[in-house]
This record gives sequence, structure tokens and C-alpha cells, in this order.
Amino acid sequence: MNRIRLKQATGASQAPDISIEYLTRIEQGRDRNPSIAVVNALADALSRDPSERNRVRYLSKIIAGACSGHAQPAPPRRDVRPSVLETLRVLEPGIAMVTNRLGDVLAHTSAFESVTSGTGLLDADNPNLTRCVFTDARARKFFTDWDDVADEQAFDLWLAPSVDNSEWFTTELAPLAGLAFARRLNCHVVPQRGVLRLNHPSGCRLELLHETLDLSADARQLVVFLPVDERTAQAVEQLRHRPH
Repeated sequence: MNRIRLKQATGASQAPDISIEYLTRIEQGRDRNPSIAVVNALADALSRDPSERNRVRYLSKIIAGACSGHAQPAPPRRDVRPSVLETLRVLEPGIAMVTNRLGDVLAHTSAFESVTSGTGLLDADNPNLTRCVFTDARARKFFTDWDDVADEQAFDLWLAPSVDNSEWFTTELAPLAGLAFARRLNCHVVPQRGVLRLNHPSGCRLELLHETLDLSADARQLVVFLPVDERTAQAVEQLRHRPH
């Protein structure tokens, strides 16, 4: 036979037949614009789960876009609603930030800036916690349990509600982050979100609980960090009054 009946493998009555020659062209990159029906049929035949099917469809779109000259997806917006900014103001002098599943630090309290000072996190024009964790050597010292934090950031990236945005960010980050990032990205193991332990560059050791509140209206999260004990609370207070 010179055709593959994907519907026999998937049980789908409307799945297209694909010739061996056409499948070979796809594998060799000679056909970079398969139809949505073909992409879905291939994903079914390979028993991909829903999230992986979305990524396959996305990758087929950006490859086709690159070949046709169409622009690839833009980075996600970084604006924060005024009411959310007001919430951060009310939380002062607490430690809090607004972020998304990609790890963008979109807004924060002054106490958050104090706790992360000297770590490089807020040095970039567009701060991103995930990028900092995987590409800044200082992060491995700052986060006592770096492996656990890395697991959390990779898992949240996989959970990102926008496939376009998460693929854009993953494609940008993967060459810089290397194997430490790549091997985590597809594990899909729910991380243990315990106490966040920090080694501040000033010498302070901090232990913080963190509560994440979903702002579902705009795909954001409000993360509030709470000192575990009085020692950490006093250390945070000292950091707040240090000149940066």
C-alpha cells in the first residue's frame, strides 16, 4: 500500500488518508504547510494529549508563517489594570508582585524590590523570573532550593493559557537556558510548592510562604510572600531600610 489510513489508528471517521510520499515530504521538511486536518490526524496517530496537540498546531503555524514571511507572535502585553496596581499599594509594606505564567514581573511592591535587590532580577528592562532562574548564575545562590524553584517556573510555563505566548518565550529561552530548562519543560510533574528559602546577597537568610491569587480576567497572578517567622520579618524590615 502507498497510503496510510490514519483513521484506522485513531478511530476517527473523517481523518484524511496520507500517502507515504506526502508523509516523507513532511518528515524531510519539503512540505511546511500541512492542513489543520493533517496536523490533527498526525497528532491523533501519535496519541498526543491536548496540550501537546496545541503545541504541534502552533509550531506548524510559525513554520508556515516563517516560510510565507508572516510575522511570528509578539510578546505578551505587560500592562496591569489600575485596580490591581491599587491593590499592590494597599499591600505595602508587604512583599508582593504581579506576574503571569511566563514569569514576567509586571508590577511589585517596594518590599519585593528590597528582597530581590542585588540578585539581578529587576535589572532588566522587562524583568522575568523564569529567565533569571535559568540564565543568571546569581539565582543559584539566591534560591536555596534552586531545583525546586526551577521546577515550579518550568511547570507554570507549561500551564500558560496562551500557547502562542508560551511557545514564543520557550523558543527564545531554550538556547540560553540549556539542558536544565529543556529537561524540565516536558516533565509535567506538579512541583511541591513549599517554603521559599532565600540567601540574600546582603547575608540575610529569608524563609517565605507564598500565596498565589489568580486574576483570571487578564491572565495574571498576584503573588504575596509572607515571612515564616519573626527572624525573617525583622530581616525583611532591615532590607527595606537599606539604601539600594
